[in-house]
Amino acid sequence: MIALAADVDSIEIAFDEGSLTTLKIVVGSILFGVALDTRLDDFVAAARRPGVIAVGVVAQFLLLPAITFLLTLALDVRGSVALGMILVACCPPGNVSNILTHRARGDVALSVSMTAVSNVLAIVLMPLNVAFWGSLHPSGSKLLEDIELDPVDMLLEIGLVIGVPFAAGITIARLWPRFAARAGKVVGPVAFLALGAVIVIGVTNNWDIFVDFIGVVLLAVLLHDALALLLGYGIARATRLPERSTKAMTFEVGIRNAGLGLLLVFTYFDGLGGMALVAAWWGIWDIVAGLAVAQWWGMRASRRSSDSEPEPAR
Repeated sequence: MIALAADVDSIEIAFDEGSLTTLKIVVGSILFGVALDTRLDDFVAAARRPGVIAVGVVAQFLLLPAITFLLTLALDVRGSVALGMILVACCPPGNVSNILTHRARGDVALSVSMTAVSNVLAIVLMPLNVAFWGSLHPSGSKLLEDIELDPVDMLLEIGLVIGVPFAAGITIARLWPRFAARAGKVVGPVAFLALGAVIVIGVTNNWDIFVDFIGVVLLAVLLHDALALLLGYGIARATRLPERSTKAMTFEVGIRNAGLGLLLVFTYFDGLGGMALVAAWWGIWDIVAGLAVAQWWGMRASRRSSDSEPEPAR
């Protein structure tokens, strides 16, 4: 295992140009789906709850990357694995967080508002965060020097992948709300299924590498994902948010758009092994863990609702 951990920094995941183009379209479609479900009123609603939105922004773009950095040091993971964890932590949420909030019977309006604000802010904050925390990591910084990551180039790429689909989706939602409502129900789920297919095909094409090295990132991703969800829950409780808002905050902080992270791994980091494995496994496990939490919360809410209903008159 020690030899494998050392080698993970040197492996590259095979991902051809056609697959990369497909991944860009899929990630862009995910953000387009988020925008179709977003209204300008959502930003107005966010402006009316600046304190709550500020808490979410601080948790996502400051606390989560910082905690992730400390976790990489505590686990003593290799440079590429550390960079993968930092990259995923810096990604914005996708509309999976909205779906999970709904299943958990949480504050969907808050979830949608936070998703919209976070994706807009991520265009600038994500490349800055990756460059900052990556440069501080003892072994990750050396890999960044070899790659010569330019935050400005990453900003432009993220702006293209997030900004253009987001602007297009919001414009359509503004001009043709009925069409956007129908399309949003299709685009988002189909895009996530397509992302799952891209990940499965990528894993299949690199099966030997996946089998040999998945153990290197397995524990790191499980702990990282749990900490992200706990951070969202903990900061909501610490700021005394209502229960429904706590559920929304948990998923907004804990659910990351790993597909965007995977795209950046192949665009700027040459498919660096540890980074690609972290992003791919996170994309799978994050949804599994999120669904489990949402289902548990939803069942509790249903039981409470049943218990509170008055018995029929006899």
